[in-house]
Amino acid sequence: MKDFTYTALPSRVVFGPGKLATVADEVGAIGATRALVLCTPQQRAQAERVGALLGDRLAGIHDGAEMHVPIESARTARAVARELGADCAVAVGGGSTIGLGKAIALDSALPIIAIPTTYAGSEMTPVYGITENGIKTTGKDVRVVPKSVIYDPELTCSLPVGMSLVSGMNAIAHAAEGLYARDGNPVMSLMAEEGIRALAAGMPLLRDGPDDIGARSQCLYGAWLCGTVLGHVGMALHHKLCHTLGGSFNLPHAETHTIVLPHALAYNSSAAPDAMARIARAIGAADGPRGLHELAQRLDLPLALRDLGVAEPDLDRACGIALSNPYWNPRPIEAGPLRALLQRAWEGSEPRP
Repeated sequence: MKDFTYTALPSRVVFGPGKLATVADEVGAIGATRALVLCTPQQRAQAERVGALLGDRLAGIHDGAEMHVPIESARTARAVARELGADCAVAVGGGSTIGLGKAIALDSALPIIAIPTTYAGSEMTPVYGITENGIKTTGKDVRVVPKSVIYDPELTCSLPVGMSLVSGMNAIAHAAEGLYARDGNPVMSLMAEEGIRALAAGMPLLRDGPDDIGARSQCLYGAWLCGTVLGHVGMALHHKLCHTLGGSFNLPHAETHTIVLPHALAYNSSAAPDAMARIARAIGAADGPRGLHELAQRLDLPLALRDLGVAEPDLDRACGIALSNPYWNPRPIEAGPLRALLQRAWEGSEPRP
């Protein structure tokens, strides 16, 4: 018997090659006239292109987005928005830039338009994260949900292949945990399985043809679905571990998700058999966690936390932080098995239940 509650988040999605050209129309559609364009220093050129398309709707460009949204960078961006008299923010980039836009919206209720250039999925969620004193805290607030999202697969062509692929695995993580979420529902499960399927099929094509717009579109479509799942249901152990590792050890977000995901799923496999069957079916494998580990191997993605600079003694600290404030999880989170999970992820060995 199914027993669930489903609440849809308000969102407008514009999807397709060349849709970046509609950005000024999207700003007008939300009733704004002065847009602050946000980006990282590395994506300044893309932000300037957006600024040119905005014309007289451009208030300015702020290229201060940083990984994991340090509280200091959030405060700076909020001050810039006030000084320029911006009445909306246009976030161009991945999770770091969209996260900065959310930090502004959380403080000021400034509406956001998101233009994702990766497959991270943050643009479809009310989830925000801010790092202070080495600890990343997350929350949910409908004020940070972008009013409009422009998905233009042409923008992802500038994303290096390696980053494209780990970003895709990051998106798969959202859908995979959505399949065993405490507040899951049939609509999200359908989206999750289709999102995993689209990305698992699209990523090998993207690796072999980085300029293939069809492959890029396939992956971006999957990322939209996986991000939608992330926005509607809660996450569990995998996301807790990645937030712990990312915020406390300043690890790259997508690579950390790529490494940890098969091990976190294996930890939960006995408590979520239907979710594991759906994941396996979506990727065409006999076993979901092992199949994702093998997919990462075939795509030459990072497999070991030690390759990201994590020292083995750091694992005890990471385990302690994760245990101190755990997310809900379908299997009880226990110190011994959790430490063993982290050890396997550190070594890059095969996932085990």
